[in-house]
Amino acid sequence: MSRAINLEAAVWITQLSKRTLWRRLSEGQITRQANDDEGRAMLTFEDLVPMLCVPVAPQDHGLIIEAAAGDAEAQNDLALLFLDADKPDMGLHWLALAADQGHPDAMHHLSKLYIGGRGTPKNDSLGLMWLGKAAALGHVIAGQQITALTRFRKA
Repeated sequence: MSRAINLEAAVWITQLSKRTLWRRLSEGQITRQANDDEGRAMLTFEDLVPMLCVPVAPQDHGLIIEAAAGDAEAQNDLALLFLDADKPDMGLHWLALAADQGHPDAMHHLSKLYIGGRGTPKNDSLGLMWLGKAAALGHVIAGQQITALTRFRKA
């Protein structure tokens, strides 16, 4: 069986609408595979590669598939790939998925996006919340930043 990702993930990595992907599916440009265990439509990843919204090296294709399957580490790494490609809204999406699974690095990166207003409206409260969560989970840099903020506040 070919490698596959769900339709929702395909929307995020191609930045094409569901309607466009369904149309390309009906035109034979994309192959549909059996639904996954959650009943989601699965598409052949190789058919989507020419439609990716950023250049992705072939060695990183597995990263996309793992991220789409829900692997938090892969979601964090994929987010960084999108951030490097100056696609902060896409990075924010994948970081949020990883952070919701308790990934401290994703939480730290997410805090920076909210505090900097990158890919989302600036929101210091949400940024500090994610920074605090990352620190609470042992993220060293987030912990140091919280300590510095606390020290500054006491001064």
